[in-house]
This record gives sequence, C-alpha cells and structure tokens, in this order.
Amino acid sequence: MRKHHPENERTKRRYVEYLKDARQLSDTSIDQTVAAIADFETATRWRDFRKFRIELAQKYKRDLGERSNPKTGKKLAKATISSRLMALKGFFEWLAGQPGFRSKLTYSDAEYFRPSANDERIAKAVREKPVASVEKIRQVLDAMPAATDIERRDRALIAFTLLSGARDNAIASISIKHVDLDRRTVFQDAREVRTKNRKTFTTWFFPVGADIEKIVADWIAFLTKERGFRLDDPLFPATKVALGDNGFEAAGLDRKHWKNAAAIRRIFKDAFASADLPYANPHSFRNTLALLGERLCFTPEDFKAWSQNLGHEHVLTTFTSYGAVASHRQAEIFNQLRDRQERGRADDVQGLDDEAVLALLATHLRSKAA
Repeated sequence: MRKHHPENERTKRRYVEYLKDARQLSDTSIDQTVAAIADFETATRWRDFRKFRIELAQKYKRDLGERSNPKTGKKLAKATISSRLMALKGFFEWLAGQPGFRSKLTYSDAEYFRPSANDERIAKAVREKPVASVEKIRQVLDAMPAATDIERRDRALIAFTLLSGARDNAIASISIKHVDLDRRTVFQDAREVRTKNRKTFTTWFFPVGADIEKIVADWIAFLTKERGFRLDDPLFPATKVALGDNGFEAAGLDRKHWKNAAAIRRIFKDAFASADLPYANPHSFRNTLALLGERLCFTPEDFKAWSQNLGHEHVLTTFTSYGAVASHRQAEIFNQLRDRQERGRADDVQGLDDEAVLALLATHLRSKAA
C-alpha cells in the first residue's frame, strides 16, 4: 500500500524551505508542522494535494475530535487538535498561492481547518501550573547529593537556573566564559547561546541568596581548577558515556555541550522526586522569580529592571505570562481584604455616607501613590 505521494513530497519540501528561510521558524516548529501535514495525508490515504476538497478537511476535523492519545488512552487535548489544524490551515493558505494550485484551491478553502471558537478558547485557556517557591527549591538543593562530578553538576545546574532565570535550552549551550562572578552577570550571547528568538542580553544574578550563589561559584572553581576546564568549555558538560561491566554507563563529564534541554528536564524531575516535592520544570523557575520580583520591587523602575533581567522587552510580558497570583495566595489576599473591610466598617467608615467614603478612599490612594 502506498504511504506517500511523490508530488506531495516535492510540495512539502518547498513548504519546509519557505518556513525555514522566509518565515524563519525553528526546527521544532517546522517538525510539528510537517507531522501535522503527514497526519492529514495518512487520513486521506495520501491523496494528491491538488485534489483537495473541503469535505476532506471537515471529515479530518471530526475524526481528530474523536481520536485518542495512544499513550494515555484519553481524547486528544484541545490544544493538540488546535495546533494541528492551524498548521494545516497555514499550509493550505500557502498552497493556494502556488503555481499549479491557484486553479485548484482558494484561500477560503483553508478556513475549513480552523477550530471552532469554543475549542479555540479551551485550547488557549491559561491554567495554573505548580510554581515552587525559593524555599522549596532550596529544600531540593539541600537534599541533592554532591559526591560525584555528575551529582555536583546537577546540583549546580538547579542553583544556576534559579540564580540566572535562564531558559533550559540557553543553559544547555552556555559556556564558562559567559558567567562573570565578579560582576554577578550572565552574558547570553545569541551567537553562541541558544536564547529565545536569538536575543542577546545580560542577566544579573537574581537576589535569591548567597548560598545559591556559592553553589554556582564553587562549581565553576571546581571545573576550572580541579578538572582543567577552559573558558570556552560548557558550564554544564554533558555526561560522558562509556562501556562498562553492565553495558553503557555514565563515566564522568564530557567536554561537550548538551544538544538540547532534554537531559536538564530529567535532572529536574529526578531532583524534585528525590525531595518528595511536586515536579517543577526548569521554565517554571522563571515564574518563581517573577513572583519574587512582585514582592521585592517597590517602584516601576525596580520591576522594569527585574523584567529586563528575565529577557522581557515589555513589563506586561512579565505580569501577564509569569506573574499570575497562585490560587492559594489569592485566597490569602482575599481573606486579608475581607478582614480589612470588616475592620474598616467598624473603625473608619461607620456613619459615613457614600460621598464621604469615596473621599476617604481617594485620600488613601493619593497618600499611597506619594
């Protein structure tokens, strides 16, 4: 049975070139798009793209809604469905403008891949994620062993993630030379560090404690003085694998960077599990730091500097994407507000009419602003 269409393959190759060179998408995004197109081809039995009909898109959407995740047995998540459909919508919009397809497809045909408005809202809904406090992360660090080179690396890795707020893929590519202990900075140079959107910026160490900073400083001293690492070598080297009595096994540190962040996420998962704490992934440490900034920053300039330190150009990005108040903290705040309101009724507002209450509130706000 045929499992590909030669002409479709050539068309997909051109689309990949378009996504990479014209749209400047990452390899990960392109792979997800190609996978979505291949899934649609499988559902249509590798039908020629030129023979596309809107009924095929409608049937594919229905089938996708009924499909189950092979790993969990549950229905596909709305976010997964939405991502696949939007990838196909973009592909067929591009196809409609290509020679040989203009008479076969219209731009409106691609709209049939659009998810329903309700499904879109469900897919984009922001759900609360576990965010570890600085104290909980410190518990994890205290529970981590540091007897071997690999154990010391793993402990320093978690400390550095909190100290710098860097993303895991950037950390996987950072070299020793990018860290300046005297200035307490990390230079995230996009020419060498895999930063998001390839931005270059300097991060100052976040004020999370001298003990956290010492773990990182001791690790760099260990690498450079005891293991002879040079400044161009990785800050967190990959694990060297060698053939042992029981097959391939860890054999210390290699002088190579990790190719991606998968190993970092495994280290985090194991460390939190060993400390009997809910898993907090590396990216969630940025939420930890955003919440810490809301407590420590007293002026707009303070928080702007804190936001820039996370690599954000706009303060609202920090507020909206990372600064959500956790539900337990929201409950505490409302309990405090409720108590304050009750005390205010008894002490300050008793016997006042509405205009007097508003005047009292305005005075309070002006004094707070001053």
